[in-house]
Parts: sequence; structure tokens; C-alpha cells
Amino acid sequence: MENRFYGTGKRKASIARVWLQPGEGNIVVNNKNLMEHFKRETLEAIIKQPLVTAEVLDSYDIKATVRGGGLSGQSGALRLGITRALAECDPSLRPVLKKAGYFTRDARVVERKKYGQPGARKRFQFSKR
Repeated sequence: MENRFYGTGKRKASIARVWLQPGEGNIVVNNKNLMEHFKRETLEAIIKQPLVTAEVLDSYDIKATVRGGGLSGQSGALRLGITRALAECDPSLRPVLKKAGYFTRDARVVERKKYGQPGARKRFQFSKR
């Protein structure tokens, strides 16, 4: 298991486990091709951002498992996991990726629903009489 690097990413309710190894740029998520799993080009672009920034798009094969949340949260989690794995494999890439903001964990999650209200912020209509 040499030449294999690991990174974990989280976003919203999603958790991504990412393994990176030298290869020709294949990305497999939950045993599916990248576009098979995510279906949207914007999400694919988000996932590939750290690889494009580090200029190693065709240098590594990525195998990932993603659980929980929706496609948007999963793509964000995958991006963070890829960033961490890249930094583990080549520490010289860390400053470049950090400057681009890919190491920041997006901590925004859905606000909980409050009692006596239909949602987190929405109120029932007020009646004076």
C-alpha cells in the first residue's frame, strides 16, 4: 500500500474518504465514474478545483467513498478530501492550495426547526384579533 495517500473531507451532512495514488487521472466515487455519480458539470468542476490549481489533474488516480447529504454537500466534502490527500502526498502544494482557500472546512449546516414555528426562521401568520 505504498504511494497511497488518504484525506477526509466533510461538508453539510456529507463525509468523503479519499485515496490518492499516482496514475493517469481516473476519478472513481462509490465504485462509479465521476460523472455517473454527480451528473452535473458544475459539481465535477468543484471536485477538480484543487487538482487544476496544483496542476496535477492527470497525475493521480482518485478512489473515494462518499456518504450522507446531497450532491452539493458531497462534492464539497470530496474537494476537501482531495485537497488534504494532495497536501499529504506533496507538502510543497500546501501553500498554493491554502492560498486558494481549499483547506477551509465550510461549516455551514442547516439551521434546526424551532417549536411553535413552521420552519427554522419562518413564523405562522400573526393575528392581532
